[in-house]
Amino acid sequence: MPGRLIASSICSLDGYTVDAAGRFDWSAPDAELHAFINDRERPIGTHLYGRRMYDTLKVWQTMDDPEPVMRDFAALWRAADKVVYSTTLAEASTPRTRVERAFDPDAVRALKAGTDRDLSIGGPTLAAHAFVAGLVDEVQLFVQPIAVGGGTPALPPGQRVDLRLEDERRFAGGAVFLRYAVTTA
Repeated sequence: MPGRLIASSICSLDGYTVDAAGRFDWSAPDAELHAFINDRERPIGTHLYGRRMYDTLKVWQTMDDPEPVMRDFAALWRAADKVVYSTTLAEASTPRTRVERAFDPDAVRALKAGTDRDLSIGGPTLAAHAFVAGLVDEVQLFVQPIAVGGGTPALPPGQRVDLRLEDERRFAGGAVFLRYAVTTA
C-alpha cells in the first residue's frame, strides 16, 4: 500500500497555528500530549516542510534534552527524511534533508507511490498547496485549549475540505486530538 500524506498541526481552538504576532509559545504540548504526538510520528518516513517550519524544527537535530519524551521526539525527527521547499534556503543544515525550490504535486504523488511509509506535511502554507492539489489523505489536529483570535490558520482558508472523523482523544491538560480522513465532495 502506498504511503499516505498526513497534514498535522498543533493549533488553537479557533484554528490557528501561530497567533497574530507570530507567536506559538501557547502551543507547547505537555508531556502526555508530547508522548502521544511521538507515537503519531513513528510511522512517518518523510516530512515535507516549508522553510519556516524547517527552521523551527531543525533544533531537534542537536537537541540533547534530559526528558525522555523530548529525546524520543529528537530521535524520530533525526531518523526521518526531510524535504524543505524554499526559494531562499541555499542548502539544508541537517542530514537526511534535501531542498526543493518549488512544490511539485507530481513529485509528491511519486513520493507517496514509491513508499509504504506515511509522509507528513508541516506548515500550513505548504500544506495548503497539497490540499489544493488533492494530495492530503488525512488531517491530524492537536487542538490546544486557547483561542488566540487570529494568525495563521491550520487549514487552508477559502478551500473546501470534506472530512470524516476517524479518531479523537482528550488529554488531561485540556488538549484534544482529532484525526480525519479526507473525503471527496
